[in-house]
Amino acid sequence: MFMEKTDKGWEDRARLYLKAEIKRADVTYEELARRLEAHGIKENGASIANKLARGTFAATFFLAALAALGVQGLRLEDL
Repeated sequence: MFMEKTDKGWEDRARLYLKAEIKRADVTYEELARRLEAHGIKENGASIANKLARGTFAATFFLAALAALGVQGLRLEDL
């Protein structure tokens, strides 16, 4: 899928990638919130849903969420 490499384009890419990883892991937003606590991130299911709907979140949230989902690697080509 081609997306422009603008700020909005990168936001969309990160949002879609994270949503796909959540679905692939078959994890609810509430379960992800529980897993994020182990990585020092305090969220709840609703706040995660809001972040993903907006498409704007900190890199720390993105990386912690990937770690909480057990993602072993990330290739920029996959974004």
